[in-house]
Amino acid sequence: MMHALEITVQQRPEVLERVLRVTRHRGFKVTQMQVRINEDASMAVDLWVEAERAIELLSNQLDKLIDVTHCKVLSAAPLNQVANG
Repeated sequence: MMHALEITVQQRPEVLERVLRVTRHRGFKVTQMQVRINEDASMAVDLWVEAERAIELLSNQLDKLIDVTHCKVLSAAPLNQVANG
C-alpha cells in the first residue's frame, strides 16, 4: 500500500534524520518527501511511503518523537491502484 503522511516538526537539524530512521525501522520505504518551512518556524514534511504494513504502526511511532508536533495520515491506496491510476 502507498500512504501519504503530513508531519509537522520543530525546525532542528536532526529531526529529518529521526523521522527517516523511524520510518525505515518500522519497515516502510520512502518514495517521496517534500519539506517546507511554515510561518511559525516549524517544518511541514509531506512523506509518501509504501509497505504492506498498517500505516498506524508508523504514524503512532512518529507521534511519540519529541520534535514531532503533529502527524496525520492523508491517504492510503493499494500499490497497484497508485501505479495504474
